Amino acid sequence: MDSITPSASVVATVPSGLSDYVHSLPFLGRISLDRKQLSAGEWTELVLTYEIGGVGLADGAWLKLAFKFYSDWALFQTSDPRAANYVSAEYHATTLRHGQSSPTVQALKVRFDQKGHERPFQKAVIIDIVDGYLNPGDRIIIRLGDRRQGGAGTRVQTFVEKNFRFRMFIDPLGSSKFAEVPGDCVLDIVPAAPAALELIAPRLVAPHQNFDARLRIDDVWGNTLENQKATGRLMLTAPSGKEHTLKADFASSGWAIALLKGVQLDEAGEWLFKGSLDDTSIVSVATYVTVEAKENDLSVFYADLHVHSQDTVGTNDTYYNLSYGKDVAGLDVLGYTVNDFNVTEAKWDEAVGIISRLNQPGQFVCYPGTEWCGNSAAGGDRNVVFLRDGKPRFPFDAAGNSVRSFEWNEFTAGAIKPGTWPVDQLWAAYADDPEGHLMIPHVGGRRCIFDWYHPELERLTEITSAWGQFHWNYIDALARGYRVGASAASDEHQGRCGGGAPATAVFGSRGGLTGVLAERLDRASIGGALRARRTFATTGERSFASIRQGNVWMGEEAQADLNVPLSYRLLGTAGWEEVSLFDAERCIWQRNLHAEVGFSPRQIRIRIGGARIKDRYRAAYWRGAIEITGAAILDVGTVGFDHPEQTAWRESARTVYFTTATHGDTDAIELTLSALEDARIQVSADLFGYTKVGDPLQPPVHTACPKASLEISGQDLLMKSEVVLDIPGVELRLSVERITESALPRDIAGDIDWSCLSLPPCPAHALFLTARQRDQSRVWTSPLFLTV
Repeated sequence: MDSITPSASVVATVPSGLSDYVHSLPFLGRISLDRKQLSAGEWTELVLTYEIGGVGLADGAWLKLAFKFYSDWALFQTSDPRAANYVSAEYHATTLRHGQSSPTVQALKVRFDQKGHERPFQKAVIIDIVDGYLNPGDRIIIRLGDRRQGGAGTRVQTFVEKNFRFRMFIDPLGSSKFAEVPGDCVLDIVPAAPAALELIAPRLVAPHQNFDARLRIDDVWGNTLENQKATGRLMLTAPSGKEHTLKADFASSGWAIALLKGVQLDEAGEWLFKGSLDDTSIVSVATYVTVEAKENDLSVFYADLHVHSQDTVGTNDTYYNLSYGKDVAGLDVLGYTVNDFNVTEAKWDEAVGIISRLNQPGQFVCYPGTEWCGNSAAGGDRNVVFLRDGKPRFPFDAAGNSVRSFEWNEFTAGAIKPGTWPVDQLWAAYADDPEGHLMIPHVGGRRCIFDWYHPELERLTEITSAWGQFHWNYIDALARGYRVGASAASDEHQGRCGGGAPATAVFGSRGGLTGVLAERLDRASIGGALRARRTFATTGERSFASIRQGNVWMGEEAQADLNVPLSYRLLGTAGWEEVSLFDAERCIWQRNLHAEVGFSPRQIRIRIGGARIKDRYRAAYWRGAIEITGAAILDVGTVGFDHPEQTAWRESARTVYFTTATHGDTDAIELTLSALEDARIQVSADLFGYTKVGDPLQPPVHTACPKASLEISGQDLLMKSEVVLDIPGVELRLSVERITESALPRDIAGDIDWSCLSLPPCPAHALFLTARQRDQSRVWTSPLFLTV
């Protein structure tokens, strides 16, 4: 058979120069951004340009411009180009080569989905290619906060981050298989202008005890500034009225902190601390330090045992987060936490080394820890704090078995393989050494379920964090007869541990702190105190709370002595307004300090609080109005509002509007009226949920109760002092209350006689104290477990 050879006259047809041009482009294209730095919370328009690579984009292709889920960048919308946070995309064709056909794309369809891609790059602007294809070299212009039709722009993430990333993923063939475009758009989010002076000092010290006080300069969102050449003053006023002034020199490089080391106070009683920043009108909120002799050999230390970094889903690197806790937040104790399925072994080993170097007995205690990320149906989230020195048992136990829930992160491929699952398998991994481990069930995304409980390992539960407040979960555990104590943490994902400032998205509450009563500041002593439940939980403040019976302290189990009362002590800053004693889930005793001090004849407040649901997207978003007839509104104030986007304003002499969100916490609007007796108060509110998907301009209603309303006359309120509307949800309620115009006490103590409690015989009563200050901050003690 003769061979067939191509004819020399056959010439392939290629548009002039197109093949060389296609090969000159990155195959997947490239993306660029018009900015390198933004200020936290600023309003702006960002323009990103995606140049299509040699692969082109087929009819039916789509793109995702993604960023990390835990960013609180304002949600983008595509329904109203004249409104804020509008996002748009348009295509621009490149110059055609001779013989090249024009692209046939008809439109780009844009949408936004908070979980439109894979963790951690879950938030995604999604762009569909409609009815046609695009050529290599064509461009797609994406405008975040498009202002061309009068919109306000977009509100940037409110917390600082070095190397914030937008990442582009493309499906060039329309197959729903995505490839990452090399080269992220990277920018730095830096603090805004100075707005606040934070003052950190211990609440309770012994006479002549050395302690540190620190001032720091923050912006309006709670970010600490950097590289500020500034000076200030710390004014100390003794109980006798004598004043002392200390000069405060702020670090000129790094965080804007002024550390005043080795402060000593000799005069017993309550001291007033107040800071000021020279050449500005910025002053700190008043802080109080009480000096008194110790009742025992224990000192008070403040801990945040639940802090993430970018090793998993946090913000900024591990050293940044840990040093922030030590130097900026002024913590005594810090617990680094990784999502167990998410961290690489190399990152874990590196973090354990950093923790070991930072841990300094007598100065700063640092523990490594993991978050076992089991779904709620398998027990739910449990933190594991490794209390001993040396290498922790993670990610493998001594026998080489994995102790992860499973392993799955952005660097893995293939099927998810189950590891230590469900939670009883986690207990088995550490049950041989309970003294060396502390497990803390908590409520975050995958909330813990107390169908599962290990009495030796699970000594504390997390009552409050940046996810919200979970009194309901605490009492659920105690009502089941479990011996758990109180803890609180930041669960920080935003680089601001130690009672960090709230963000505007799912982390909408102030991070909490655990108060620890221990003999010394070292791993062994702190770990022993945590396991002994000698703890109290705060919503981020350095307040103090204790309950005891004689020499039996909170956390302990004992036979009750009915001849000895329960004794309690509370130290705060904003003034205590309510104190409650609980026996597990039952409130059995209460004080209303507004009533004790004396109600105002003209001041009231509207208080809202709670959450919609117990699971991840729990926040209740309130849009409401307060209508007053028969009296004029003379003044309006807010307490408990978490950030500048939660607000209330007076529309007229008789109307106030408000918009806020509660995640289990409470917010309040305080009104001064011209007179109360002739007034009629009407409160109405629409309730919404979190916009997980869909148009953020049309958030989903709270289906269990889309609207709430309450009406009461001033005369009735004078008689009742408060009226409460319980709303379907989780401790979700609206109330109208009388309040005092006088100062509320910051330091209260007392004895509770058994005769007023009427407790039935029981194997053990779980008696704990919870209290609220006027600024809506809260505290919970661990229980006394007493048999009657």
